[in-house]
Amino acid sequence: MSETQDKITLGFLAFPGFPMSCLTSAIEPLRAANEISGKEAFAWKVISETGARVESSAVVGFDPDLALKDVEKLDYLFLMSGPTGVFENPKSANGQLRFLARHGVTLGALSGGVFPLARSGVLEGHKCSVHWCYAASFATEFPEIEAVDDVIMVDRKRFTASGAAAAFDLMLQLIEVRLGESVATEVACWFQHPLVRGQGVRQKVPTIKSGSTADMLPRPVAAAITLFAENIDVPISVQEVAQEVGVSPRQLERGFKSATGQSPLQYYRSMRMNAARQMVMYSKDTMTEIAHAVGYASGSQLAAYYREVFGLSPQEDRRKINMFRVEENQSLPST
Repeated sequence: MSETQDKITLGFLAFPGFPMSCLTSAIEPLRAANEISGKEAFAWKVISETGARVESSAVVGFDPDLALKDVEKLDYLFLMSGPTGVFENPKSANGQLRFLARHGVTLGALSGGVFPLARSGVLEGHKCSVHWCYAASFATEFPEIEAVDDVIMVDRKRFTASGAAAAFDLMLQLIEVRLGESVATEVACWFQHPLVRGQGVRQKVPTIKSGSTADMLPRPVAAAITLFAENIDVPISVQEVAQEVGVSPRQLERGFKSATGQSPLQYYRSMRMNAARQMVMYSKDTMTEIAHAVGYASGSQLAAYYREVFGLSPQEDRRKINMFRVEENQSLPST
Protein backbone atom coordinates (compact mmCIF):
# COMPACT_ATOMS: atom_id res chain seq x y z
CA MET A 1 0.00 0.00 0.00
CA SER A 2 1.28 3.47 -0.79
CA GLU A 3 1.15 6.71 1.17
CA THR A 4 -1.14 8.19 -1.45
CA GLN A 5 -3.69 5.41 -1.31
CA ASP A 6 -7.27 6.29 -0.40
CA LYS A 7 -8.41 5.51 3.11
CA ILE A 8 -8.93 1.90 4.11
CA THR A 9 -12.44 1.10 5.31
CA LEU A 10 -13.07 -1.70 7.76
CA GLY A 11 -16.39 -3.20 8.76
CA PHE A 12 -17.04 -4.90 12.09
CA LEU A 13 -20.00 -7.26 11.95
CA ALA A 14 -21.37 -7.69 15.47
CA PHE A 15 -23.49 -10.64 16.54
CA PRO A 16 -25.61 -10.57 19.71
CA GLY A 17 -23.35 -11.25 22.68
CA PHE A 18 -20.18 -10.24 20.84
CA PRO A 19 -17.10 -9.35 22.96
CA MET A 20 -17.09 -5.55 23.16
CA SER A 21 -13.36 -5.52 23.92
CA CYS A 22 -12.67 -6.84 20.42
CA LEU A 23 -14.45 -3.89 18.84
CA THR A 24 -12.72 -1.25 20.95
CA SER A 25 -9.33 -2.96 20.62
CA ALA A 26 -9.69 -2.81 16.84
CA ILE A 27 -11.09 0.69 16.42
CA GLU A 28 -9.00 2.61 18.96
CA PRO A 29 -5.59 1.99 17.33
CA LEU A 30 -7.06 2.97 13.95
CA ARG A 31 -8.40 6.21 15.43
CA ALA A 32 -5.03 6.93 17.02
CA ALA A 33 -3.21 6.23 13.75
CA ASN A 34 -5.38 8.79 11.97
CA GLU A 35 -4.66 11.36 14.67
CA ILE A 36 -0.91 10.72 14.76
CA SER A 37 -0.53 10.73 10.97
CA GLY A 38 -2.76 13.74 10.49
CA LYS A 39 -4.77 11.99 7.79
CA GLU A 40 -7.90 9.86 7.56
CA ALA A 41 -6.04 6.73 6.61
CA PHE A 42 -8.68 4.46 8.15
CA ALA A 43 -12.45 4.53 8.41
CA TRP A 44 -14.75 1.98 10.03
CA LYS A 45 -18.35 0.90 10.16
CA VAL A 46 -20.20 -1.10 12.79
CA ILE A 47 -22.56 -3.55 11.10
CA SER A 48 -25.26 -5.95 12.26
CA GLU A 49 -27.06 -8.59 10.24
CA THR A 50 -30.33 -6.64 10.01
CA GLY A 51 -29.18 -3.15 10.96
CA ALA A 52 -30.91 -3.49 14.33
CA ARG A 53 -29.32 -2.55 17.64
CA VAL A 54 -27.04 -5.30 18.97
CA GLU A 55 -26.03 -5.96 22.55
CA SER A 56 -22.53 -7.04 23.55
CA SER A 57 -21.68 -9.74 26.08
CA ALA A 58 -21.18 -6.91 28.59
CA VAL A 59 -24.85 -5.91 28.03
CA VAL A 60 -23.83 -2.66 26.34
CA GLY A 61 -25.94 -1.86 23.28
CA PHE A 62 -24.58 -0.62 19.95
CA ASP A 63 -26.48 1.04 17.13
CA PRO A 64 -24.87 -0.16 13.90
CA ASP A 65 -24.17 2.06 10.93
CA LEU A 66 -25.80 -0.31 8.47
CA ALA A 67 -27.10 -3.81 7.78
CA LEU A 68 -25.00 -6.55 6.23
CA LYS A 69 -27.05 -6.51 3.03
CA ASP A 70 -26.20 -2.82 2.53
CA VAL A 71 -22.44 -3.26 2.84
CA GLU A 72 -20.41 -1.86 -0.03
CA LYS A 73 -16.95 -0.36 -0.60
CA LEU A 74 -15.31 -2.19 2.28
CA ASP A 75 -11.70 -3.32 2.24
CA TYR A 76 -12.03 -5.60 5.29
CA LEU A 77 -14.93 -7.18 7.13
CA PHE A 78 -14.37 -8.75 10.55
CA LEU A 79 -16.94 -10.91 12.31
CA MET A 80 -17.26 -10.58 16.09
CA SER A 81 -19.26 -13.04 18.18
CA GLY A 82 -19.14 -15.77 20.74
CA PRO A 83 -18.68 -19.33 19.45
CA THR A 84 -22.45 -19.87 19.30
CA GLY A 85 -23.01 -16.87 17.03
CA VAL A 86 -25.37 -17.62 14.16
CA PHE A 87 -27.19 -15.53 11.56
CA GLU A 88 -30.94 -15.09 11.77
CA ASN A 89 -31.08 -15.79 8.03
CA PRO A 90 -28.00 -17.94 7.31
CA LYS A 91 -28.74 -18.48 3.62
CA SER A 92 -28.92 -14.77 2.85
CA ALA A 93 -26.13 -13.64 5.20
CA ASN A 94 -23.67 -16.37 4.23
CA GLY A 95 -24.41 -15.62 0.59
CA GLN A 96 -23.56 -11.98 1.21
CA LEU A 97 -20.23 -12.94 2.81
CA ARG A 98 -19.35 -15.10 -0.18
CA PHE A 99 -20.40 -12.27 -2.53
CA LEU A 100 -18.12 -9.82 -0.71
CA ALA A 101 -15.24 -12.30 -0.83
CA ARG A 102 -15.67 -12.73 -4.58
CA HIS A 103 -15.53 -8.96 -5.00
CA GLY A 104 -12.22 -8.47 -3.24
CA VAL A 105 -13.19 -7.85 0.38
CA THR A 106 -10.78 -9.40 2.88
CA LEU A 107 -12.82 -11.37 5.40
CA GLY A 108 -11.76 -12.03 8.95
CA ALA A 109 -12.83 -12.78 12.47
CA LEU A 110 -11.98 -11.65 15.98
CA SER A 111 -12.17 -14.15 18.84
CA GLY A 112 -15.30 -16.35 18.58
CA GLY A 113 -16.26 -14.69 15.29
CA VAL A 114 -14.21 -17.42 13.63
CA PHE A 115 -17.15 -19.80 14.23
CA PRO A 116 -19.78 -18.02 12.08
CA LEU A 117 -17.03 -17.23 9.57
CA ALA A 118 -16.29 -20.95 9.28
CA ARG A 119 -20.01 -21.80 9.12
CA SER A 120 -20.34 -19.53 6.09
CA GLY A 121 -17.93 -21.73 4.13
CA VAL A 122 -15.40 -18.98 3.34
CA LEU A 123 -12.63 -20.52 5.46
CA GLU A 124 -12.40 -23.70 3.42
CA GLY A 125 -8.80 -24.24 2.37
CA HIS A 126 -7.52 -21.56 4.76
CA LYS A 127 -5.76 -21.66 8.12
CA CYS A 128 -7.26 -19.68 10.98
CA SER A 129 -6.41 -18.61 14.50
CA VAL A 130 -8.68 -20.00 17.23
CA HIS A 131 -8.56 -18.92 20.86
CA TRP A 132 -7.23 -21.75 23.04
CA CYS A 133 -10.43 -21.89 25.10
CA TYR A 134 -12.47 -22.64 21.94
CA ALA A 135 -10.00 -25.00 20.26
CA ALA A 136 -11.68 -28.30 21.14
CA SER A 137 -15.17 -27.20 20.13
CA PHE A 138 -13.86 -25.67 16.89
CA ALA A 139 -12.01 -28.87 15.97
CA THR A 140 -15.14 -30.91 16.63
CA GLU A 141 -17.39 -28.74 14.46
CA PHE A 142 -14.86 -28.01 11.69
CA PRO A 143 -12.42 -30.95 11.48
CA GLU A 144 -11.60 -30.04 7.88
CA ILE A 145 -10.34 -26.53 8.73
CA GLU A 146 -6.76 -26.14 9.95
CA ALA A 147 -6.83 -24.15 13.18
CA VAL A 148 -3.61 -22.84 14.71
CA ASP A 149 -2.79 -21.49 18.15
CA ASP A 150 -1.00 -18.45 16.76
CA VAL A 151 -2.19 -15.11 18.13
CA ILE A 152 -2.85 -13.96 14.53
CA MET A 153 -3.23 -15.86 11.29
CA VAL A 154 -3.15 -14.10 7.92
CA ASP A 155 -3.79 -16.60 5.14
CA ARG A 156 -4.20 -14.79 1.84
CA LYS A 157 -7.44 -12.78 2.18
CA ARG A 158 -8.56 -14.33 5.47
CA PHE A 159 -7.42 -12.53 8.64
CA THR A 160 -8.18 -14.06 12.05
CA ALA A 161 -7.19 -12.93 15.54
CA SER A 162 -7.63 -15.03 18.67
CA GLY A 163 -8.87 -12.33 21.04
CA ALA A 164 -9.09 -8.64 21.90
CA ALA A 165 -5.36 -8.05 22.41
CA ALA A 166 -4.71 -10.00 19.22
CA ALA A 167 -7.16 -7.71 17.40
CA PHE A 168 -5.04 -4.74 18.55
CA ASP A 169 -1.93 -6.48 17.18
CA LEU A 170 -3.65 -7.16 13.87
CA MET A 171 -4.64 -3.50 13.53
CA LEU A 172 -1.04 -2.49 14.27
CA GLN A 173 0.02 -4.63 11.32
CA LEU A 174 -2.45 -2.82 9.06
CA ILE A 175 -1.24 0.53 10.38
CA GLU A 176 2.39 -0.35 9.73
CA VAL A 177 1.66 -1.41 6.15
CA ARG A 178 -0.38 1.71 5.47
CA LEU A 179 1.49 4.39 7.45
CA GLY A 180 4.86 2.92 8.35
CA GLU A 181 6.61 1.43 11.34
CA SER A 182 7.05 4.69 13.24
CA VAL A 183 3.31 5.40 13.34
CA ALA A 184 2.53 1.83 14.37
CA THR A 185 5.11 2.05 17.16
CA GLU A 186 3.71 5.36 18.40
CA VAL A 187 0.18 3.93 18.42
CA ALA A 188 1.41 0.98 20.50
CA CYS A 189 3.11 3.40 22.91
CA TRP A 190 -0.02 5.54 23.20
CA PHE A 191 -1.88 2.56 24.61
CA GLN A 192 1.10 1.16 26.54
CA HIS A 193 0.88 -1.96 24.39
CA PRO A 194 4.28 -3.42 25.33
CA LEU A 195 4.71 -6.15 22.71
CA VAL A 196 3.78 -5.90 19.05
CA ARG A 197 3.00 -9.48 18.10
CA GLY A 198 2.97 -10.60 14.50
CA GLN A 199 2.33 -13.91 12.80
CA GLY A 200 4.02 -16.95 14.27
CA VAL A 201 3.62 -15.82 17.89
CA ARG A 202 1.73 -18.48 19.81
CA GLN A 203 -1.00 -17.74 22.31
CA LYS A 204 -0.27 -17.67 26.01
CA VAL A 205 -2.13 -20.63 27.50
CA PRO A 206 -2.53 -20.92 31.28
CA THR A 207 -1.35 -24.15 32.82
CA ILE A 208 -4.08 -25.91 34.74
CA LYS A 209 -4.33 -24.90 38.42
CA SER A 210 -1.06 -22.98 38.21
CA GLY A 211 0.05 -19.38 37.98
CA SER A 212 2.28 -20.05 34.99
CA THR A 213 1.75 -20.27 31.26
CA ALA A 214 2.70 -23.19 29.04
CA ASP A 215 5.79 -21.49 27.62
CA MET A 216 7.22 -21.06 31.14
CA LEU A 217 7.31 -24.79 31.90
CA PRO A 218 10.41 -27.04 31.95
CA ARG A 219 11.07 -28.64 28.57
CA PRO A 220 10.00 -32.24 29.47
CA VAL A 221 6.78 -31.00 31.07
CA ALA A 222 5.95 -28.68 28.16
CA ALA A 223 6.68 -31.47 25.66
CA ALA A 224 4.48 -33.87 27.64
CA ILE A 225 1.61 -31.37 27.67
CA THR A 226 1.90 -31.03 23.90
CA LEU A 227 1.62 -34.82 23.54
CA PHE A 228 -1.35 -34.90 25.90
CA ALA A 229 -3.05 -32.16 23.86
CA GLU A 230 -2.47 -34.12 20.65
CA ASN A 231 -4.05 -37.23 22.18
CA ILE A 232 -7.28 -36.00 23.72
CA ASP A 233 -9.54 -38.39 21.81
CA VAL A 234 -7.24 -41.45 21.91
CA PRO A 235 -5.63 -41.57 25.35
CA ILE A 236 -1.90 -42.05 25.69
CA SER A 237 -0.25 -43.48 28.80
CA VAL A 238 2.09 -41.53 31.07
CA GLN A 239 4.74 -44.21 30.42
CA GLU A 240 4.48 -43.65 26.65
CA VAL A 241 4.74 -39.90 27.10
CA ALA A 242 7.75 -40.17 29.38
CA GLN A 243 9.52 -42.38 26.85
CA GLU A 244 8.68 -39.96 24.04
CA VAL A 245 10.10 -36.92 25.86
CA GLY A 246 13.19 -38.80 27.05
CA VAL A 247 12.72 -39.01 30.81
CA SER A 248 11.62 -41.71 33.22
CA PRO A 249 8.00 -41.82 34.44
CA ARG A 250 9.26 -40.93 37.91
CA GLN A 251 11.15 -37.89 36.61
CA LEU A 252 8.07 -36.77 34.68
CA GLU A 253 5.95 -37.19 37.81
CA ARG A 254 8.32 -35.02 39.83
CA GLY A 255 8.51 -32.42 37.05
CA PHE A 256 4.72 -32.10 36.84
CA LYS A 257 4.29 -31.91 40.61
CA SER A 258 6.88 -29.16 40.84
CA ALA A 259 5.62 -27.13 37.84
CA THR A 260 1.84 -27.61 38.09
CA GLY A 261 1.08 -29.12 41.49
CA GLN A 262 -0.54 -32.11 39.76
CA SER A 263 0.55 -35.52 38.60
CA PRO A 264 0.78 -36.04 34.83
CA LEU A 265 -2.36 -38.20 34.95
CA GLN A 266 -4.32 -35.57 36.88
CA TYR A 267 -3.17 -32.87 34.49
CA TYR A 268 -4.11 -34.96 31.46
CA ARG A 269 -7.55 -35.68 32.88
CA SER A 270 -8.07 -31.96 33.54
CA MET A 271 -7.17 -31.20 29.92
CA ARG A 272 -9.70 -33.76 28.70
CA MET A 273 -12.36 -32.39 31.03
CA ASN A 274 -11.74 -28.82 29.85
CA ALA A 275 -12.05 -29.99 26.26
CA ALA A 276 -15.30 -31.77 27.16
CA ARG A 277 -16.65 -28.63 28.79
CA GLN A 278 -15.97 -26.60 25.65
CA MET A 279 -18.10 -29.07 23.71
CA VAL A 280 -20.81 -29.09 26.39
CA MET A 281 -20.94 -25.29 26.23
CA TYR A 282 -20.44 -24.59 22.53
CA SER A 283 -21.64 -27.64 20.59
CA LYS A 284 -24.83 -29.60 20.14
CA ASP A 285 -23.08 -32.97 20.41
CA THR A 286 -24.65 -35.60 22.64
CA MET A 287 -22.92 -36.59 25.85
CA THR A 288 -21.93 -39.91 24.29
CA GLU A 289 -20.36 -38.10 21.33
CA ILE A 290 -18.51 -35.75 23.67
CA ALA A 291 -17.30 -38.69 25.78
CA HIS A 292 -15.86 -40.38 22.68
CA ALA A 293 -14.26 -37.11 21.54
CA VAL A 294 -12.26 -36.85 24.78
CA GLY A 295 -11.33 -40.51 25.02
CA TYR A 296 -14.01 -42.04 27.26
CA ALA A 297 -16.06 -45.10 26.38
CA SER A 298 -19.41 -43.83 27.66
CA GLY A 299 -21.31 -40.77 28.76
CA SER A 300 -21.58 -42.14 32.29
CA GLN A 301 -17.79 -42.43 32.57
CA LEU A 302 -17.44 -38.86 31.35
CA ALA A 303 -20.11 -37.65 33.77
CA ALA A 304 -18.34 -39.12 36.80
CA TYR A 305 -15.07 -37.32 36.09
CA TYR A 306 -16.90 -34.15 34.94
CA ARG A 307 -18.76 -33.89 38.25
CA GLU A 308 -15.52 -34.46 40.13
CA VAL A 309 -13.85 -31.53 38.32
CA PHE A 310 -16.73 -29.06 37.87
CA GLY A 311 -19.14 -29.99 40.65
CA LEU A 312 -22.08 -30.81 38.38
CA SER A 313 -22.89 -33.20 35.56
CA PRO A 314 -22.41 -32.26 31.88
CA GLN A 315 -26.19 -32.28 31.42
CA GLU A 316 -26.67 -29.92 34.36
CA ASP A 317 -23.92 -27.66 33.05
CA ARG A 318 -25.49 -27.48 29.60
CA ARG A 319 -28.97 -26.80 31.03
CA LYS A 320 -27.52 -24.00 33.14
CA ILE A 321 -25.86 -22.44 30.11
CA ASN A 322 -28.89 -22.88 27.87
CA MET A 323 -31.22 -21.06 30.25
CA PHE A 324 -29.90 -17.97 28.44
CA ARG A 325 -29.43 -19.39 24.94
CA VAL A 326 -32.06 -20.06 22.32
CA GLU A 327 -32.01 -20.79 18.62
CA GLU A 328 -35.06 -20.41 16.39
CA ASN A 329 -37.07 -19.72 19.56
CA GLN A 330 -36.16 -23.12 21.01
CA SER A 331 -33.69 -23.94 23.77
CA LEU A 332 -30.58 -25.71 22.58
CA PRO A 333 -30.46 -29.43 23.40
CA SER A 334 -29.38 -30.44 26.88
CA THR A 335 -28.83 -34.17 26.30
